[in-house]
Amino acid sequence: MLSKRAYNFNAGPAALPLEVLERAQAEFVDFRETGMSIMEMSHRGAVYESVHNEAQERLLSLLGNPAGYKVLFIQGGATTQFAMIPLNFLSEGKVGSYVMTGSWADKAFKEAKIAGGAHVAATSEDKKFLAIPELGSIKPADNAAYLHITSNETIEGTQYQQFPDTGSLPLIADMSSDILSRSFDVSKFGLIYAGAQKNLGPSGVTVVLAKEELIAESPSNIPTILRYSTHYKNNSLYNTPPSYSIYMVNQVLKWIEEQGGLAGIEVKNRDKAGLLYDTIDASGGFYRGVAEQGSRSIMNVTFRMESEELEKKFIKASEQEGFVGLKGHRSVGGLRASIYNAVPYESIKALTDFMNHFQKTQG
Repeated sequence: MLSKRAYNFNAGPAALPLEVLERAQAEFVDFRETGMSIMEMSHRGAVYESVHNEAQERLLSLLGNPAGYKVLFIQGGATTQFAMIPLNFLSEGKVGSYVMTGSWADKAFKEAKIAGGAHVAATSEDKKFLAIPELGSIKPADNAAYLHITSNETIEGTQYQQFPDTGSLPLIADMSSDILSRSFDVSKFGLIYAGAQKNLGPSGVTVVLAKEELIAESPSNIPTILRYSTHYKNNSLYNTPPSYSIYMVNQVLKWIEEQGGLAGIEVKNRDKAGLLYDTIDASGGFYRGVAEQGSRSIMNVTFRMESEELEKKFIKASEQEGFVGLKGHRSVGGLRASIYNAVPYESIKALTDFMNHFQKTQG
């Protein structure tokens, strides 16, 4: 008997669709009548490889089957990508241009500085990173090898509403926290990467989607495992992949198809975010949205109350009612609800009902 599910607003690892968990449970011990769990199989075997390839094809299909792109499965999280990108793409005299939008953009920028050279193409530091810079203010360096953006900042709760057009300069995006949450034009991007543990599956695998021409050849003076070409040429099977995480990604992608693909999931996500932001905005200042209106994320809703003492009271009361993960990131404090694809509308409705009740009793 399934006990009551928590209202899970964790920032990552985050909620997974209940249907996916139940399907995974049903075939956990015996996958496709092999007498083994998929976790126990050789990654060189036909059964596992069919799942591996299916996940790649399913992701491309959800994105409209863009021509000339390859899906890679790499370990080490987005954090390893922060280093792999400059190591693979910065040749002599080139720099990586970065749009500085908050904590995660800053981490990527610092790795590029170590690996070769980094340049600030635009920043919203003057707004305490509570807004995405105007697209017209983004100026890549003349010697830029690429422009890097972080499409959604989980800590500040900001998100690009449109993406910059970089012409022939490769646009690279960390989409860890909002990949597959809405429709977008893949052809604008040279490379997209995303840790799975927010919108794609469990932790352990990072999905990279890249133009094949960018990753077919990598510098030979960097370690083999850090070359995109290694993973490209070996279909992400150069070393043992995180096979169970990839199996789960495939299950989540199947679930997204069942929600009506990206168009269907976007409608649901905007409805969820709309309900929560409307509750914040209608509270007469009892709750206060943190991110600027035009940069608000539909994945991470950040808000404050009039005092830290009241916020602590809110957290304590919410936990007693079965809400998990509403404390803001330790670096900024406040409150945050991460409402990724798998968080159902019912959880947001329960949260807004709780918020209204809390305001009545404490306001």
